[in-house]
Amino acid sequence: MRQSWWKVVCVLLLGYTIVAGFLIPVPALNIINETIRNLYFHVPMWFTMIILFLVSFIYAIKYLRSGDLKHDIFSAEYTKVGIVFSILGMLTGMEWAKYTWGEAWSNDPKQLGTAISMLIYFAYLVLRGGMKDEEKRAKISAVYNVFAFALMIPLLWILPRMVDSLHPGNGGNPGFNTYDLDKDMRMVFYPAVFGWILLGVWITTLKVRISLIEYKRENNF
Repeated sequence: MRQSWWKVVCVLLLGYTIVAGFLIPVPALNIINETIRNLYFHVPMWFTMIILFLVSFIYAIKYLRSGDLKHDIFSAEYTKVGIVFSILGMLTGMEWAKYTWGEAWSNDPKQLGTAISMLIYFAYLVLRGGMKDEEKRAKISAVYNVFAFALMIPLLWILPRMVDSLHPGNGGNPGFNTYDLDKDMRMVFYPAVFGWILLGVWITTLKVRISLIEYKRENNF
């Protein structure tokens, strides 16, 4: 039970996010209106994606330094779950854009940078799936993972800030926290961030356990 306390916290936080997120009043803003409630889902999902990719990057470095295939398993599973959250983040973002920008896809620099990052990580899955030798797959995947994470930084944070963008916090547009994220929304937003991150870690730990069992079975441990 002591080892599962954070899972209980995860369930409570997400339950609170869903209930409070639709009940607590939000600021009356032009155009955005009630769609601002998507802030409790879209943004935390992106944060979760970034955290998962960061942990995957760290395990890739660990593998390159140690050659321990267990580190490769951790790196791969964190990447896979990170990709799932990138898809969820993209879908919720497109749904939000449909009501606030007038269309789901407007070739906004943030959208384009995100799409390119997703394609880079999709290629990671293709790369791993195309190699049978475990050590070769692990080494090439780890190197690729390092470069993928390094490319994601400018694509998501640097380039969109250098050009005009509809996205809050980019291209001269103020972010939500600077002008309309009131105290009531903060009471939901911060728990939502922690809840979604914990969910991402929870899913990954389950996948890692399954992969380790399969790895031990295949190697007769």
